[in-house]
Amino acid sequence: MHGLVVALVACLAVGSAWAGTVSISPNPFEREGRIVGGEDTTIRAHPYQVSLQTSRSSHFCGGSLINRNTVVTAAHCLQGRKASKVYVRLGSTLYNEGGLVVAVRELAYNEKYNASTMEFDVGILKLAEDVEETEDIRYIELAKETPATGTPAIVTGWGSKCYFWCMTLPKVLQAVVVNIVDWRVCASDAYKYGDIIYDTMVCGYEQKKDACQGDSGGPLVAENKLVGIVSWGYACASNLLPGVYADVAALREWINETAEKL
Repeated sequence: MHGLVVALVACLAVGSAWAGTVSISPNPFEREGRIVGGEDTTIRAHPYQVSLQTSRSSHFCGGSLINRNTVVTAAHCLQGRKASKVYVRLGSTLYNEGGLVVAVRELAYNEKYNASTMEFDVGILKLAEDVEETEDIRYIELAKETPATGTPAIVTGWGSKCYFWCMTLPKVLQAVVVNIVDWRVCASDAYKYGDIIYDTMVCGYEQKKDACQGDSGGPLVAENKLVGIVSWGYACASNLLPGVYADVAALREWINETAEKL
């Protein structure tokens, strides 16, 4: 994350579930969850952040704790996964040790999720046991409205610190500040995405700063509320290609209803 900027190249580094390593995809325009240009932080500063892991304690996505037994993440993080094979580490600055590891009882993702367009990229994990708040574990409130374009927001995660060349994920939680970009602005001629940005999305942009591989499902927070879920982007920290997030305000009703049902 420390200031390294790269252009679009012939391959896209994709976060792997194997011990925080990164594999290579041949498609430079693959939509992939993606923190570049940030800095080390602590879980106490972002106590809602969690790591989704395999049974081997291998981090594969981020998430946000919204109540005593519910984690919000991206739908694409949950596709093809069984609840019994997913674990959540809470309350640790390091993804691979410390804190509290809890099994998952049930999971679901939005039935409208489209893997081609990345619309409705939101999912829910119900923990197998209740988790009480501590200094290092806190619930975060869901945003009711999308912040205005230009609002500062912070994205955190254990994702790749640069695009393509960084072949291992950082063990220490990373944080970066970006600025909210409304989906209409993000889809305008001001940026390069055009009409592939939809109303269930919100963007976050700052030159030389971005989320990156391994951050998928993690939190975008503004005004102490969860406003976005790391979803996708082309490369990382590329000029006029913001990070794209699932818009929590737009998906809030589904999140609350599903959390009650599971």
